[in-house]
Amino acid sequence: MAAEYHTVNPKKLLELTTSIFIKMGCSATDAALAAEVLQSADLRGIDSHGVARLSGYVRLWKADRINAKANPKIIHETATTATLDGDSGLGLTNAAKAMDIAIEKAKKYGSGWVAIQNSNHFGIAGYHAMKALKHDMIGMSLTNASPLVSPTFSKERLLGTNPICYAIPAGKCEPVVIDMATSAAANGKLEIAKRKNEPIPSGWLQDKKGSISNNPDDLKGGGSLLTLGSTKEMGSHKGYGLSAFVDIFSGVLSGANYGPWVPPFVSFLPLAPDMPGKGIGHFVGAMRVDGFRPIEEFKSNMDQWIHRFKSSQTIEGQEKVIIPGEPEIEMFKERTSSGIPLIDAVYQDLQTLSNELDVQFTI
Repeated sequence: MAAEYHTVNPKKLLELTTSIFIKMGCSATDAALAAEVLQSADLRGIDSHGVARLSGYVRLWKADRINAKANPKIIHETATTATLDGDSGLGLTNAAKAMDIAIEKAKKYGSGWVAIQNSNHFGIAGYHAMKALKHDMIGMSLTNASPLVSPTFSKERLLGTNPICYAIPAGKCEPVVIDMATSAAANGKLEIAKRKNEPIPSGWLQDKKGSISNNPDDLKGGGSLLTLGSTKEMGSHKGYGLSAFVDIFSGVLSGANYGPWVPPFVSFLPLAPDMPGKGIGHFVGAMRVDGFRPIEEFKSNMDQWIHRFKSSQTIEGQEKVIIPGEPEIEMFKERTSSGIPLIDAVYQDLQTLSNELDVQFTI
């Protein structure tokens, strides 16, 4: 059965989302920022990390796992680095504020790096990394996440989907934005498949016995997501290595939790005992391009790089080579003008939230 969609006005959706965050107790500034981060995902076509996640944040807030009135503070600092305690606040705002700190350090010293502890889910990594682009900087953002992923050869959940994003400016071309999970698929894609009542591709998930599964419900049944590569023969050890890198930088380096101790996104699951750190962890950074070479020369070469890859000879019957971030840019343009399609389950979820929090539903 095909899923039903409701196309909504981006401005009205942003206003509704902001109002819900305000009802949670966020300041007007933080509510607007959090809503902007979520909407950036929907506009870029990353529906799994947009307003579909909003009810999850509300449930975590109701369970006293999110501090809507958080006051994040720097607890350790050098000229080019800092560690930020997010005060159990929204990762959406904590990571964005940390990136602002990194950018200011980069303006003065060439680069800036901020580790964040005591935080929560931060939305799409791309939003935070892309903040560096308008300053002619390369941006980077990482986060660890709920343990749903098994390392190579294991059936135990020890890692999150642990995304990595790099945002690289160009000249006349659009920037290159490499935004990816280090698992074969993000958990949100399984959630979308469940809502559509569709099977998932082979290689995303294994069941509790370690056999490849096409049933998204097997994750709740004790299964686990697979790292990039899916199997050892296909390079899953490389995905495992990338995921480990993200977990160590986001969790161990920041003083947040890591591995199986990372707090779950769902409110009904208990926190792991003997947690070694504080909350979820992130890591962000910014580098001035002119710290390495003149910016215009770099941008000219980036344009050449992009044009050369786009003109690559393709396999017969295949589409042209796509530059990382290109589909999201095209989706952003389309949805900004035509509206954001919300699957019916998400639309109904927003209606329920609005009723619960006494917010006018006007999308």
